[in-house]
Amino acid sequence: MTTQNCILIGAPMDCGKRRTGCLMGPDAYRTADLAGALRSLGHTVQDRGNVTPAPVDPIPHDRIHKLAETIAWTESLANASEAALRDGFPIFMGGDHAVALGTVLGATRHAAAAGKPLFVLWLDAHTDYHTPQTSGSGNLHGTPMGYLAGLPGFDGFPVVDYPVPHDNICMLGLRSVDPEERAALQDTDVTYIDMRAIDEHGIAGPLSAFLDKVHAAGGHLHVSLDVDFLDPSVAPAVGTTVPGGATVREAHLVMEMLHDSGLMTSLDLVELNPFLDDRGRTAQLMVELTASALGRRIFDRPTRAFS
Repeated sequence: MTTQNCILIGAPMDCGKRRTGCLMGPDAYRTADLAGALRSLGHTVQDRGNVTPAPVDPIPHDRIHKLAETIAWTESLANASEAALRDGFPIFMGGDHAVALGTVLGATRHAAAAGKPLFVLWLDAHTDYHTPQTSGSGNLHGTPMGYLAGLPGFDGFPVVDYPVPHDNICMLGLRSVDPEERAALQDTDVTYIDMRAIDEHGIAGPLSAFLDKVHAAGGHLHVSLDVDFLDPSVAPAVGTTVPGGATVREAHLVMEMLHDSGLMTSLDLVELNPFLDDRGRTAQLMVELTASALGRRIFDRPTRAFS
């Protein structure tokens, strides 16, 4: 197994929605000993502490929640992401899913500097393909993929100089998609795999096809794992629960396949709300999934030679 220099970065961002609690996420991951789990696999681990956004003056808006604060977080996280990617494998401990506005923006810059295409695997019950104009709730944690794909309407945010091409995006585990998002996505080349498709065909086939595409292009791969990708019966610590999510085994299989591919270059862990957890079970499961993505397995699978 190839060892990594894992760089833990806390992103206690809680402004992407109105229900608070995700700012406690980084501390929960540290308490659940994410660093220890990675070191046990032979990786080196640096904890760079928590990102802090620059102070901002509020931008009055009758609908959008904490716009100025979210812009400030996006700028700070993009810089932290780009810097960490130069040094190793960053793991961003959120924080709500608006974290990805900045983490993926930094990944786009790093990939462009390296002359590589960036791919994004979005593990989530939701597409998060809104813009500030189409969001009914005004919660900006529902907009990262719209922003990163280059949709208009993100006035005041850092310019996305290298938008992620639609055919470089795979959304896996969908089961709650707003009508505006559905209409917009159906005219794109985004790969979107809802839970019905997973029920009918399994999770390995569609993921394998996407990973083959990343490999063929020689691309970088950012993975953004939302707690609500999982079924709330096994991961209750999220404010956006949607029944019918991935099982524990399906989620581990995704992570094991990511490790086997050797393609993942950065990882978000988002939407953990420890205030809603049951004795830390969700935080622990997210740590275990991260360990699977970094090489933990039931048995090693050596390549067999046939004579």
